[in-house]
Amino acid sequence: MLTEADGGPVAVVVRGANVHDSLLLQDALEQVVVEPPDPRQHQQHLCLDKAFSGAPSDATARVFGYEPHVRRIGEEKLDAKSGKKKHPARRWVVERTIGWLNRCRGILVRYEKKAENYLAVVQLACALLWFRRLHRLTT
Repeated sequence: MLTEADGGPVAVVVRGANVHDSLLLQDALEQVVVEPPDPRQHQQHLCLDKAFSGAPSDATARVFGYEPHVRRIGEEKLDAKSGKKKHPARRWVVERTIGWLNRCRGILVRYEKKAENYLAVVQLACALLWFRRLHRLTT
């Protein structure tokens, strides 16, 4: 799953549990449903976990116009003057979104046998999350 900074789902890929995450990065970036801004005008950052550290993942992210950032465990970016964090923590954003999706029983308990049908249910749940966010922001 690929999310934006606030946890809104942007792309979903369904594969077997025995496939490493780094092999799915290209598929996830190809499935993005919202066209990102022009990378020449606005630099796009892609925060990744340690599973994506390495030259192949960096090259894949750069091909799609993203600047990859892999934060190591225990590494925090501190401001030189104040000694405090420069940016808010972006960890657990995807896990939180998966937690939101697990509220849907059709996703939590997989009733569909075909991967295409399960992907359709997950994408429908992601659209429902966006609808709820839009409704909450407008009221």
